[in-house]
Amino acid sequence: METVELDADQRRVAARLGDLLDRRGRPLKRARGIYLHGRPGRGKTMLMNRFFDSVASERKRRWHFHHFFARWHAAVHETGSIDAAVAALLGDAALVCFDEFHADDIGDAMLIARILDVLFARSTVLVLTSNHPPADLLPNPLFHDRFVPTIDRIVRHLDIVAVDGPVDYRTLGNSAGTGFAAGRYVVTATAEASAAERAASRPGRKASDVLVGTRRIRVRATTTDSITVDFADLCATSTSAADYLALAHRFRRWTLTGVPRLRAAHPDAVTRLVNLIDVLYDADRELTVHADATLPELLDGVLDVSGIARIRSRLSEISQPARVASG
Repeated sequence: METVELDADQRRVAARLGDLLDRRGRPLKRARGIYLHGRPGRGKTMLMNRFFDSVASERKRRWHFHHFFARWHAAVHETGSIDAAVAALLGDAALVCFDEFHADDIGDAMLIARILDVLFARSTVLVLTSNHPPADLLPNPLFHDRFVPTIDRIVRHLDIVAVDGPVDYRTLGNSAGTGFAAGRYVVTATAEASAAERAASRPGRKASDVLVGTRRIRVRATTTDSITVDFADLCATSTSAADYLALAHRFRRWTLTGVPRLRAAHPDAVTRLVNLIDVLYDADRELTVHADATLPELLDGVLDVSGIARIRSRLSEISQPARVASG
């Protein structure tokens, strides 16, 4: 396991996670799980992964919540049953870890409630990470009250632990520069002049539609392991996290072009961008972004979209070169 020097807040949380295991490193039966929450970049995922790797049992599962939800929807379609779908994905797991747990949509929130009820009934030990304390889940005031009973069950079954030290470690520039962090953030004067678009016309690359399930998504260019696609074609259309997961499985290197100042974009498109970056970050896919503004300017003024702070932190991991001039 990689040696990481933990700060005081992280050491406290690591000790709490360690209390879920017996002397042999196996999950304690009927132990209260843990809900880790805090601002982005504080080490929640790192702490979960260290803990998960230390568990001396094969009866464990770790999922990014986007990935689990996409697979679970498919399993429900195949089995026709929520309980059977959960069983198909989690088997006899004594420990389940969900990274980036969230509830932003009322339809998904009701399904999340059912999933949690199944896991709580099975006395499965749960570890969840989230940017939000339980009380802030499903923040839309039109629907929040309907999720309060589920929030109450989360608090009743799990210990709520904050991971919220003063430092966003992603902003320190200490990344090894591989995977997601090997990408770049490029400010382009005009979309037509972007380096990504010029690269799309090079030999070996071809513009086409990519088939994802029954959906066709227009892309600027693909190779065997890379994809170049415009924000308007990927985020401003009715794509889903499941589509991004399927594409991330096929392509290791990503270039996203034409990203506008997000306050001018539809909130649904901004939410899809958040989901895309979550998926690529978790899959550790190299991402280069060609945007109309610097990162602070890109995100300035975006209101009522969950996850903006998280993508600000994640995009801070990739290099921030100078502006690319047009022509």
